[in-house]
Amino acid sequence: MFEYVGAVHIHSIYSDGSGRIDEIAQFANEVDLDFIIMTDHNTLRPLDEGFEGWYGNTFVLIGCEINDKENQNHYIALGIEKTFSTRLPAKEYVKKIKESGGIGFLAHPHESRTSMKEHPAYPWTEWDTSDFTGIEIWNHMSEWMEGLTEQNKYNYFVHPLRSIVGPQEKTLRLWDDLSLERKVVGIGGIDAHAHRVNLLGFFEVEVFPYKILFKSIRTHVLTEKKIDTAKTSKKNAKKLILNSLEKGQCFFSNYYRADAKGFRFFAQESKKVYQMGETIPFSNQIYLKVILPNISGTIRFIRNGELADTVENSGAEFLVSQIGVYRIEVYLEGLPWIYSNHIRIGV
Repeated sequence: MFEYVGAVHIHSIYSDGSGRIDEIAQFANEVDLDFIIMTDHNTLRPLDEGFEGWYGNTFVLIGCEINDKENQNHYIALGIEKTFSTRLPAKEYVKKIKESGGIGFLAHPHESRTSMKEHPAYPWTEWDTSDFTGIEIWNHMSEWMEGLTEQNKYNYFVHPLRSIVGPQEKTLRLWDDLSLERKVVGIGGIDAHAHRVNLLGFFEVEVFPYKILFKSIRTHVLTEKKIDTAKTSKKNAKKLILNSLEKGQCFFSNYYRADAKGFRFFAQESKKVYQMGETIPFSNQIYLKVILPNISGTIRFIRNGELADTVENSGAEFLVSQIGVYRIEVYLEGLPWIYSNHIRIGV
């Protein structure tokens, strides 16, 4: 498997972001991201105008973030050629995206905050649908804004990367519960806008520049074919990235803690290897194996949402004795770092 590291959920001047796509891609190049996924609100104009493709060593993939008429139920839609009306109920545009061959992720599903009235929460409310591909489990800006108070605002603005801790427990619980019924893919997003704020009436400050947020939540995809900037067409690069996201052959991490590139989680039965996102029959000879990238951490084996085992090491293995959905959490110095997707065994 080949690993590629990207940032998901980014806004540009095509909606409510401040950066041009070529500028944003340059920042991604500077921090060695292999891909970024643009998700401007309710528009695919960047796709129509030819902005999807290679920018140096970074591939820019164009999607969009769709919402309903109440500006709720935000949905990250990828692999589509047209947007859908915001007058539709959420479950309708989720269904249409699936029917058109696209994939999608519920954005910041449990968002809740009261600290900034001009920026209300945008949670997901239409749960009577099963047509979504997955869920944005960890969203940098949502967590940052939910934690913001009058008392900590200066520290939060000065240290935007240090201010976030981990995904909401209710989101993780929902993810595990839904995964018992079917595959539900988890990703991480940054929700970058790089808003510019006028201070004291005479100079402008960019709040949370793209380059800063590119050093926070990252989504890593594993592909079976190599993506080469010189040889892989933009069509094939897009296909490989979307295919890995759809399959759940991916994990997400907080780069601020450490670089997670090289993390692996897989199941092995005799000589057979199964990747994240796969559903496999139960047997009493399946081992779950974890490899960390040259660093020791707290490896947590999660089964059906409950802690099954904990290992302090740079790698671990776990003999499966029960059916269930299994994923990995890795902590560094007591703080969340890596979240794998599930391997579903016997369900």
